[in-house]
Amino acid sequence: MPVKQQLIMFKVIVTHEVLRFARIWVQTIFPPLITTSLYFIIFGEIIGSQIGAVNDYRFIEYIVPGLILMTVITNAYANTVSSFYSEKFQRSIEEKLVAPVPDHVILAGFVAGGVLRGMLIGALVALVSMAFAPPTLVNLPLALTVMFLTAVVFSLGGFINGVFAKSFDDISLIPTFIIMPLTYLGGIFYSVNDLPEVWREVSLFNPIFYMVSAFRAGMLGVSDVSAPYALALIAVSIALLVALSMFLLRNGVGTRS
Repeated sequence: MPVKQQLIMFKVIVTHEVLRFARIWVQTIFPPLITTSLYFIIFGEIIGSQIGAVNDYRFIEYIVPGLILMTVITNAYANTVSSFYSEKFQRSIEEKLVAPVPDHVILAGFVAGGVLRGMLIGALVALVSMAFAPPTLVNLPLALTVMFLTAVVFSLGGFINGVFAKSFDDISLIPTFIIMPLTYLGGIFYSVNDLPEVWREVSLFNPIFYMVSAFRAGMLGVSDVSAPYALALIAVSIALLVALSMFLLRNGVGTRS
């Protein structure tokens, strides 16, 4: 199939995804801003005022990168899993599967929708954070790269969850019992170097820890791990998730049964 036709199909899917979450902005865009503002007020202003500096930054300044990336993670994942499962539930995904749309275009379209929502809300949260802490951005290319790659990782994760989900309850299990705990234990509210040695070692098995650390390096210039090492791990994760997603699509797992 000509590349031009693939690009048109990709644009159609992405446009549909963007319009989908834009139409219900009261549910998709507004709540994360309110929730994150509460984090800034409670953890940053109230609790943070009782905590000393972390890596030479005020506590509220230190947690800003983690809270921004947390919204990117949750929204990129939620957009893809809910969108793909909704199409399965309504059986509209069958139109894409029987049409001459390559599997990689379908995957790229859904993932792009999740990435756009995640990065949009992440940017809005960054603007909200300016009301609580002075903006700090040491390395813009690194920060944007980490934000984008993180959104890709969790959009792919949401896609895989959507493929296997058999009910609306299934699309909430992974975010509730896996993503949220890993996010809170990923160094958003603390430096892993301040933990006891055994918990520092355990943190090394948390993939979100590397994402938060690399993003904090881009924004504040401080990190618990090497940013290039973290980027390499994220890139490997993307490659593995893409391979798994393509395998599931090509074999009709969850869509042709």
